[in-house]
Amino acid sequence: MANQRLRALLRWTKWADWAIAAVGFTIIIFVLTFFFDSSSTDGAASSVNLPASDLVDLTLLHNAKDRGALCLDGSLPGYHFQKGFGSGSNNWLLHIEGGGWCNTIESCSTRKTTALGSSNLMERQVSFSGILSSDPSQNPDFFSWNKVKIRYCDGASFAGRPESEFKNGTNLFFRGQLIWEALMDELLSVGMSNAKQAFLTGCSAGGLAAVVHCDDFRERLPQHATVKCLADASFFLDESDVQGNRTMRSFYDDVFHLQGVAKSLDKNCLSRMGNSSCLFPREFIKNIRTPVFIVNPAYDFWQIRNILVPDVSDPQGYWQTCRLNIHSCNPNQLEILKGFRNSLLNALSEFQQKNEAGMFVNSCYIHCQTWMAETWHSPSSPRINSKTIAESVGDWYFNRGAVKLIDCPYPCNPTCYNMDFTRH
Repeated sequence: MANQRLRALLRWTKWADWAIAAVGFTIIIFVLTFFFDSSSTDGAASSVNLPASDLVDLTLLHNAKDRGALCLDGSLPGYHFQKGFGSGSNNWLLHIEGGGWCNTIESCSTRKTTALGSSNLMERQVSFSGILSSDPSQNPDFFSWNKVKIRYCDGASFAGRPESEFKNGTNLFFRGQLIWEALMDELLSVGMSNAKQAFLTGCSAGGLAAVVHCDDFRERLPQHATVKCLADASFFLDESDVQGNRTMRSFYDDVFHLQGVAKSLDKNCLSRMGNSSCLFPREFIKNIRTPVFIVNPAYDFWQIRNILVPDVSDPQGYWQTCRLNIHSCNPNQLEILKGFRNSLLNALSEFQQKNEAGMFVNSCYIHCQTWMAETWHSPSSPRINSKTIAESVGDWYFNRGAVKLIDCPYPCNPTCYNMDFTRH
């Protein structure tokens, strides 16, 4: 069984690498669990094999069709809901899955033939782990809460607008904002309107969606409720790549115009910047009123592989082995990666000054870290000052102490899980 799953993971990893280069998709993180390299453990981290009773069914949005809230291919959006219990019965944790963006008609047309663009292709059941786990040993602060995994199928971090659709027979639906609104109304109708505590979280493009909609989430919930947000591996940088090109800025500009996301972004940022720069967290996070926690690796492999050293900027393959495994980087490459880390810390400096802000920036070569037990909270999880990500987030959410943790530069942290793509 393990070998069968490993072969499947290898296929998905190869597809994801192609999708990033050709379509701009985020690597689909759930396929990569077997490829961790940890300085503090022997071998690869293993997936958690959960019994069928711990699998959570897919629910399609009931009123989505009438409201025009549709995935890229016109199918109904979906989510997985696990009811809370005990002291968590009136608390809600939402987690938006990641999956990159599509920036052209061609890439969105390809995307709609995958689970990132069509609910027809989504798994009907998924396991909840990490921040979504109901196991107190894996998720000590949020295990008993009502938990929702929001499936991502619009390709623009739930910010697309139907007025930007092309009426030329492509049959693409840019309805991310409508999906968000319909989803919120449905969850409010099934109990979230009585929430005492609520937490909107997300990974990668899903984390970007979480902060884009953070204040709106706050406004929809009871005034007396404690409401906060978390973005995991979502602090994407507007940095030049190794050839001096603004690859990510150009990509975001395409998404911005193709799916018409401006109306979903922060109005203050748009009045100041007036363009796709407001898709970069550094800009729009300045005006968020709701408390936000940033979980981000200083050596985010997705950003290094797609912003700092995209394939097109390394035609001779100088960075090939370094991109596959940070342990293979030469001193000059490590110095450039250190500079990228410095750019991240500089971009976070203003946010860091906010009293209610929280941060956990470790020096690991990884991407999302909150949804897996191995990186969220386990005996071998990454730590800063002896605290796991789960412990740090919990301390911040429940006001047990200020949490603004920044790791020392690579390779100082022996607890890191570092992705090793050479294993396949």
